[in-house]
Order: sequence, then structure tokens, then C-alpha cells
Amino acid sequence: MPHETPQAAAAAWLTHSRLPGDIAQPTLDWLFDQGSLTRRLTRLSDDHFCVTPLFEGWQPLRDDECAALGLASGEQGWVREVFLRGHGQPWVFARSVASRKALERGGLDLETLGSRSLGELLFCDQAFIRQPIEVCTYPQAWLPAEVACAGLWGRRSRFERDGLDLLVAEVFLPAMWQAAQEETR
Repeated sequence: MPHETPQAAAAAWLTHSRLPGDIAQPTLDWLFDQGSLTRRLTRLSDDHFCVTPLFEGWQPLRDDECAALGLASGEQGWVREVFLRGHGQPWVFARSVASRKALERGGLDLETLGSRSLGELLFCDQAFIRQPIEVCTYPQAWLPAEVACAGLWGRRSRFERDGLDLLVAEVFLPAMWQAAQEETR
């Protein structure tokens, strides 16, 4: 069962050029990295990386998700929420969504991913084109209760392949920032 993601919460998704100039470079490096986050987290964790599914199923998409995918407000879509874990700790909360129509047209079966990384699948399929990354301070109300806190950076990007659009959002949790900081010491 997904945690509640209230429509009342809002996020100001911004491209790199619209961000304020006071964000630390290591933070920007993680937020705007164009490579596979799965691969980067796997390296950071010395191969102690795993994906824990939290929810997968059909539900109405949030307004910001519908707008990003060019859908009518409240349209149903496939939602997948997972923790990307390093050394057993939640490092990233990820939420991926796609419209029903897009999935029916696109021939991608998200229901069978299980504990595999969607990001890795997207980066292995050269037909997917990644649109620009947008970032925001992710609304606390949109996070699972066990990791909910204010001020966490999130990013999202749309992946396109022959009419199939997937929106992938990743929220960087405090344990990941701690591990990244320790790696640079």
C-alpha cells in the first residue's frame, strides 16, 4: 500500500539554470549526474546495494506528474515506489510513474521488475532518451513516513521511447549524503 501523497503539497521543479547559486557543488554533482544512479550507488556502497519495492500498482497520478507527462489532471497511471539501499539503509526514495496508455503502447511490463532497478533497465535500453533533469526540495508529505523529513533534495527526469514516457523521481536521503561525504574524506 502506498503512503498518502496529498495533492495539496507542491514542488517547484527547477532546471539547473534556474537554481539559486548557493547550492554546494557536491550536491549539484549528485543531482545533475547524467549517468546511472544505480551504478553510482553500487560503487558508493562497495556492491552492498539493493532495491526494496514499497508499492507497485495503478493509482491516480499527482498533478505535477500529470503535467510533466502531458496528461489530464488525476489520470490513472502505474506507480512504483522503492528504496534504493546501501548497506541496508535507505539512501534514495524513488517514485516512477507512467500513464496506462503509454504502458499499453510501449510494451514495457513494469509489473515484473520486482527488486530489480528500473534505472538500470532504462540505461541499458539505448532507445530511451532522457529529458533534462529537474530538481526541487521534495515535499515531506510525499515521502514514506519512515524517511519523511523536510528539506530533502529530489530530482526527476522523463525517459522517452517510441511514445512511452516514464517519469522517474529520486529523493536523496540523509544516509546517502553521509555515505557520500565519508567517501570524499
